[in-house]
Amino acid sequence: MAMVDVTVMGAGIFGLSVAYACARRGARVRVVEPLRIGAGSSGGLVGALAPHMPEKWDAKKQFQFDSLIMAGEFWAGADQLSGLASGYGRIGRLQPIASERLLELSHQRAESARELWQGLARWQVVRCSDFGAWAPDSPTGYLVHDTLSARLEPRQAMASLAAAIAALGGEIVIGDALAQGQVVWASGYHGLRALSQELGAEIGGGVKGQSALLEYAAGDVPQLFADGLYVVPHCNGTVAVGSTSERDFTQADSTDQLLEDLLAKLWARFPVLAGAKVITRWAGVRPRGRKLAPILGAHPGRAGHFIANGGFKIGFGMAPKVGEMMADLLLNQDDSGIPDAFRVEANL
Repeated sequence: MAMVDVTVMGAGIFGLSVAYACARRGARVRVVEPLRIGAGSSGGLVGALAPHMPEKWDAKKQFQFDSLIMAGEFWAGADQLSGLASGYGRIGRLQPIASERLLELSHQRAESARELWQGLARWQVVRCSDFGAWAPDSPTGYLVHDTLSARLEPRQAMASLAAAIAALGGEIVIGDALAQGQVVWASGYHGLRALSQELGAEIGGGVKGQSALLEYAAGDVPQLFADGLYVVPHCNGTVAVGSTSERDFTQADSTDQLLEDLLAKLWARFPVLAGAKVITRWAGVRPRGRKLAPILGAHPGRAGHFIANGGFKIGFGMAPKVGEMMADLLLNQDDSGIPDAFRVEANL
């Protein structure tokens, strides 16, 4: 490739989304990844894209809402360019309502969602019986059903996005390559650790998660969330479940008894999945900034270098808009779309 306008260091979801947004605008991009596409947490199994509660609205929640609304067009465009399937689908989500107090609160949130979600998605209270055997048990007999939540198959989605970048003339290098032009560091939890050391401040690190993939054709049903468990039906006859959250760990990529305990909890909580075969187990480390939010903007110590990191557990949902806002910054020197809480200086 000729002289590069933007080099992205890291081929996780933030890195590829930034590269894709820049390439779509005509920039010459290079992605440099030392291991493989989605080598970190972006290569996991679950693939849940889910919104914050429709209440106590702020810039972070609005940013995420915008990104979730953008996601359908984003992934359809990538899939069309790549000829691959990301597995994206806006399938919604069911959550049990555990008490009468929470039932009343859920009705209030339904009213809030009508305004905050602008008629583009719904947060509604439904009966468990509306979803038959797939419905999680709920003490009140009612569930929250939102229609904003979506899913994708992480590994397929990463492959599609990488191929879309290549189709737009971008270059993806596995290994080492020269960083040319403006440089974006989207290097996951290793990058947060390195940045913390470089700046002498605790910027963030990583939290290990373990998940599993079951052989189970759930059909056209929403994802489930209950007791800290995500149950995500994919379109290829599998269901992903996860995940653990481990601040302290010694082996980043190995599964252990914590995953087996999670599966035991799953069988008890969701009997519809009892007996489903576990076909894949996964472990990896998710980047977690000190303040949980994405960390976006200019590198404070290196001219011409930028950061796109963080976004603990919400990376896939935030990625479409993160890519666009970083492209605005890189190509137009416009950072007005980045919320103050996401800026690098706010996370130091």
